[in-house]
Amino acid sequence: MIVVDKIVDNLADSRPEDRLREAIVTGRFQPSERLVENDLTRVLGVGRSAVRTALARLEHEGLVEHEGLVARHAALRATPEDVEHLRAILAEMRRRLDAGDLLGASDENAVLHRTLLEISAHATAARLIATLKCQLVRFQYRTIMLPGRSERSFGEHKAIVDAVAAGDADGAQTAMRTHLSHVAEALRGVAQ
Repeated sequence: MIVVDKIVDNLADSRPEDRLREAIVTGRFQPSERLVENDLTRVLGVGRSAVRTALARLEHEGLVEHEGLVARHAALRATPEDVEHLRAILAEMRRRLDAGDLLGASDENAVLHRTLLEISAHATAARLIATLKCQLVRFQYRTIMLPGRSERSFGEHKAIVDAVAAGDADGAQTAMRTHLSHVAEALRGVAQ
């Protein structure tokens, strides 16, 4: 069941797919959360046809159906060289955190996510992330400055890399979903 306050209020005049996209990207919907057409018609205040169109567009972008697969695919495809590269990025992130360089660590965060995407070779996810890049960068810098978030984020990234290194597709996907849900939680805290 979808909770009404999960839809972004400040986008009330936007197209249904824009409102749904924003709700997904900002974590108001969790990975693998079921989007029920009847609930969406009520929450969005539009007809079934508009909801179907919105869902079809988001599915075409890969946001609805394929979210959370990048880490899974990376775990299945990573070579030893890929794992070494991921661990080097993680080490640089750690070095920057230890030096108090939160923005530099945030930059390494982006490099890590981009590298996971490249390793995954998931074309749909690549298209989606390219369309959302401006929003993602804005969120990335907002969350790293929250007290304690940088250390938690580092631990989450380490769990993702460890699962990818072990070839554990389920573990990588779970670790990524956990990370994204914590990012969404942090963003909700910033917005309040």
